[in-house]
Amino acid sequence: GARGRGMGAAAVPTAPIEGQKPGTSGLRKKVAVFSAPGYLENFVQSTFDSLPAPPPGAALVVSGDGRHWSPEAARTIVSMAAANGVSRVWVGARTLMATPAVSATIRDRVGPRGERAFGAFILTASHNPGGPDGDFGVKYNCENGGPAPESLTRAIHRRTTEIAEYKTMQPLLQVDLSRPGDHDLGGGFSVEVFDGAETHLALLKRVFDFGAIRALLARPDFSMVFDGMHGVAGASARRVFCDELGADPAAALMNCEPRPDFGGGHPDPNLTYAKELVAKMFGEGAPCFGAAADGDADRNMILGSRFFVTPSDSVAVIAAHAAECIPYFSGGLRGVARSMPTSMALDKVAAKLGIEMYEVPTGWKFFGSLMDAGRCQLCGEESFGTGSDHIREKDGLWAVLAWLSILAAKARGGPLVSVESIVRAHWREFGRNYYSRFDYEEVDEGAAQAVMARLAALQEEGQWGELLRGSGHSMAKADVFCYTDPVNGEVSANQGLRFLLQDGSRFVFRLSGTGSSGATIRLYLERYVAPGGPEEGLALDTQEALKDIVALALKVSDLQALTGREAPTVIT
Repeated sequence: GARGRGMGAAAVPTAPIEGQKPGTSGLRKKVAVFSAPGYLENFVQSTFDSLPAPPPGAALVVSGDGRHWSPEAARTIVSMAAANGVSRVWVGARTLMATPAVSATIRDRVGPRGERAFGAFILTASHNPGGPDGDFGVKYNCENGGPAPESLTRAIHRRTTEIAEYKTMQPLLQVDLSRPGDHDLGGGFSVEVFDGAETHLALLKRVFDFGAIRALLARPDFSMVFDGMHGVAGASARRVFCDELGADPAAALMNCEPRPDFGGGHPDPNLTYAKELVAKMFGEGAPCFGAAADGDADRNMILGSRFFVTPSDSVAVIAAHAAECIPYFSGGLRGVARSMPTSMALDKVAAKLGIEMYEVPTGWKFFGSLMDAGRCQLCGEESFGTGSDHIREKDGLWAVLAWLSILAAKARGGPLVSVESIVRAHWREFGRNYYSRFDYEEVDEGAAQAVMARLAALQEEGQWGELLRGSGHSMAKADVFCYTDPVNGEVSANQGLRFLLQDGSRFVFRLSGTGSSGATIRLYLERYVAPGGPEEGLALDTQEALKDIVALALKVSDLQALTGREAPTVIT
C-alpha cells in the first residue's frame, strides 16, 4: 500500500529466533520471552509474509484478553500492519475482545466505511496465568473467523526460521487505544477503536430467546452466579446477565473486572481453579445455576446447586434440547461433532436424532472445516470448550446462555427444574457415560514412549484374550486414531490410541506436550451404563464406577511399572 512506501515505513534487519512454532492456538510463551527485542516483530512479520497481500480497504482486527503487555503488543502490531500495506485496523477499546467476539466481529461486523475484516491477531494465552511473570500469546484467525489452518501455521513457522527483516513505522504510530474513536493517520491508513463486545452480543441476541431467559431470571425462586475469573468475559457478562437479562450484579457476578494478571489466579474454569465458584455452588444456600469462563472467554464450566456438569455431558444435553429450546436451532440440528477424547455421550444423542456425528482430533479448527461446509452445527470437547456454527471459535457465554435457555424452557409455566434433574433425566433416556481423565505429568520421555510403544504393539497383535481374562470385558476395537477431514482431505495421523470395549466403554491414551520437563500421558476413561437398568446404576460415584476400567487400562499399558508412577498427577 501507499503507506508502506511512504514516510516512516522502515525495514528493520533481524535474524531468526528459535522456537516460534505456533501450536493449535497460536504461539504462547512467557511475557519476558515475547517482550524481548524482535521476538513479537519476527512472529508478526512471518505471519504477514505467509498471508496473501491484504485486500484493499479491508480491516485487520487486533485485540485480546487484556493480559499483561497487551497494549504494548497492540501498538507494535498496528505500526507493522501500516508498514505491511494494511489500510485499516480495528481495535477493541482497551485492546479487550473475547476470542469468540473476535470471531463474530470478523464474520459479521461492517465498519463505518462499509469495510469488513480479513483476519485478526488475537493477543491471548487463553486459560494460562497472566501478569509480568505469566504467559503471553498471539494467534492469527482467518477470514472465516476461525483459527489459522495447519497449512498456514506451518508456513508461518517456516518463515520464522529464515526471516531477515521486519517492516514497521518509525517512530511507532501513536494512537489512543483506550477509548472508541476513528483515527486517520495519513498515507491511506486508519485505526478504528470500537466497542469490542457489540457485534458478538448482537449475534447472541439473534441466537437465543432473551425474553424467555429474562422471565427465568425474574423468578423469585431462581438464582445464578457467573464467575468471570477476572478475564475478558467479565465486562460482557455484566451487559448480558444484568443490563439485558435483569440479574442483580451484586448477587450474580463474581470476579467480573478484567485484570491484566487475572487477579493473580489461573483463569481456567474447572473444579481445581474456579475454587471460589465451586465453594459457593457446593455450599449452604447454593444458587440454582453457576457458570465460569476462562481468560479469553472461549471455555466454560457449568454447575447446578451441588452438582457439576462434565463438559462431555454438557454438549450432549445441549444437543438433545437444542431444537426445542434455542431459536437458532429451531429447524433441527444438521450435525454434531466432538473431539476424540470427549465422551461418547454425544454419539447417543446423534443416533437418536438421526443426524451425523463427527469425531475429530483435538483443536477447534477441525470443527470449523465441518461448519464451513454446513455439516456440523454444534460441537464440544472435554477440555471445557463448547460452541456452535454461529462463529468459528468455542464460546463461553454461548454455552451459559444455552443452559439458561434449557432451564427457561423447562420451567415455563410451571415449577423450576434443576440442572441436576435435567442431567439425570438425560441419563435415564440415553444412558450414562461415566468419564474421567488422568494426567501423568513430567513423565520421563523414554518411559512415556515405552508405554505408547507397548500399546501400539498390542494393537498390532490383536490378541486380547489373556490380558482381558477375568475382567468381564472383551475388546470390540483397538486402533490408532487417524483423521481425514471429509471436507478438505487433510490427514491428521497418530492422534491417540483408542480401546473400545464391547459394552460401549473405552479407554484412550494420548501423549501430549513433549518438552523440556518430560512428557504428559493423558489417559481418558469411560464406562457406559445403558438406560433401562436399575436406577442406582446411573447414580454411582464416577471414580467408583470407573474402577474396573482404570484397572484394565493400567494392566494393558503396564503404565505403573514402565513409568514408576503409582498415581496420576491430576484427575479431572
